Amino acid sequence: MGLERWKTVELPIVHDSRGNLTFIESNRHVPFDIKRVYYLYDIPGGAQRGGHAHKTLQQMLIAMSGSFDVILDDGFVRQTLSLNRGYCGIYLEKLIWRELVNFSSGAVCMVLASDFYDESDYYREYDEFIKAVRGTPEALGNKALHE
Repeated sequence: MGLERWKTVELPIVHDSRGNLTFIESNRHVPFDIKRVYYLYDIPGGAQRGGHAHKTLQQMLIAMSGSFDVILDDGFVRQTLSLNRGYCGIYLEKLIWRELVNFSSGAVCMVLASDFYDESDYYREYDEFIKAVRGTPEALGNKALHE
């Protein structure tokens, strides 16, 4: 588990003496149609973001500026990855608990999402998330854990 359900993705860079350019295309650099883009910024020192998982949503997280750590947990494996380059992202499948910590001053985290906002898609309590991923197939709505 774990590494199969999230991975770092190096995005294309167009090098230019005037400054580099990176682009992201749906179903090419991310394995989904991008339906929502949002970003986190002006994060106070010591603050944490995330602290949830999604039932069906896929995402890519990118440090557009500065750096931060992403703690990832699929209910069995826990790993911390650092993001600090605008051309590297972390792709997350569904059912991955994430916590964003250790934001540098001026950090900006951009998130690309596979669907529109839907509060019912969230696990906001870790215990509920663990029951879903370690429970029976019925706990997952009759969907296999690794579709």
